[in-house]
Amino acid sequence: MSQPEQRRIVATAIPGPASTALQEQRSAELAGGLGTTMPVFVERAGGGVVVDVDGNHIIDLASGIAVTSVGAAHPEVVRRITEQAERFTHTCFLVTQYEGFVEVAAALNRLTPGDHAKKTALFTTGSEAVENAVKIARAATGRPAVVVLGHAYHGRTLLTMSMTGKNVPYKDGFGPFAPEVYRVPSPYPFRWPSGPEHAAEEALAALRETVLTQIGAHNVAAIVAEPIQGEGGFIVPPAGYLKAVQELATEHGIVFVADEIQTGFGRTGAMFACEHDGVVPDLVTTAKALAGGMPLAAVTGRAELMDSVAPGGLGGTYAGNPVACAAALGTLEVIERDGLVERAREIEARVRPRLEALQGAGSPVGEVRGRGAMLALELVRPGTTEPAPDIARAIAAHCHREGVLTLVCGTFGNVIRLLPPLVIPMDLLDEAVTVLESAVAAAR
Repeated sequence: MSQPEQRRIVATAIPGPASTALQEQRSAELAGGLGTTMPVFVERAGGGVVVDVDGNHIIDLASGIAVTSVGAAHPEVVRRITEQAERFTHTCFLVTQYEGFVEVAAALNRLTPGDHAKKTALFTTGSEAVENAVKIARAATGRPAVVVLGHAYHGRTLLTMSMTGKNVPYKDGFGPFAPEVYRVPSPYPFRWPSGPEHAAEEALAALRETVLTQIGAHNVAAIVAEPIQGEGGFIVPPAGYLKAVQELATEHGIVFVADEIQTGFGRTGAMFACEHDGVVPDLVTTAKALAGGMPLAAVTGRAELMDSVAPGGLGGTYAGNPVACAAALGTLEVIERDGLVERAREIEARVRPRLEALQGAGSPVGEVRGRGAMLALELVRPGTTEPAPDIARAIAAHCHREGVLTLVCGTFGNVIRLLPPLVIPMDLLDEAVTVLESAVAAAR
């Protein structure tokens, strides 16, 4: 099937009658705890467009939450999925093996930062990857404690939910939580009490005190950090912060884990976001964009750490599913062959100046931040830093009505995040930003 027409078409109200009818069925059949951002049902998608069952062509600024970076139906990914599905869909790699699993691991060992010897283990979800990175760090060090940042998001399993900073909706009512998880302040420049110029220094001081005094470095297995915090609000750490965290970890034999699940595979204008800061993590977790929409995740890291777990200690029934591995090989080929890392930088150069122009006196846009094709607007009461989640919701709703899919995030629910597919046509991207500009103007 060919790609959908790459233009915005608002054929009905959004959601339209067909989506509305399906939404009623959904409400009757599905658990209420499953949320939704835009209540439309999708018929097909590809490039920079999502087509719903009412015929609306919606510009995609979400990429399935940073998953479909090569588009939702890239021909190379579809071809590889089809070929593999015709051969076999599953054996469980822990029972009988297949080449695709090894080939994906080899690609990740090559692409992740650092020229040291590396090994990889494949899993199914981002939460699994983070949880297994912690298992590996604990096995390698013989230590129990895990240190994470404020505003972090690491997943929805018990351990990763415990590592996540935001209570509602991710943690509320789900306790008690996993033990030996310690949180330190995130260097959030826009909201740092003594000013952005002090964020790195003071956050590092708090980290050192927590690790050395409150926990004891000899008890800390891992420090886990997102190089750019995703669900927390696309928070970019100050220059030098991540490098200093890595150095502290190395000094005390602590495993430094970079959670690149949302930032990885070109999204930020580098293959991995930690490269912007010259950081070579001990372990890297990946998922989301790895397999172009198929469920696949990985932990990649120093060979001696990865080998610290005894045989049988890692894995899962669906870990490294052969169809997902085929999709990943196609996805990685497209990212490298088509220069999508550079394309992310082009997207930033095109979009960021327009977003920054939305700031100013009387504007609810408090800050524009991000890297590459991972950009965000933080919405506030004009003239203050008071979070304005209602304004963020209103802007997102305006965009949705006009056929542009945007996402809200942030600890305070006041951040509009832009995650367009890296293959989105530039004229389509320009049109989406024009709609966003109109939505911000209407919210003033």
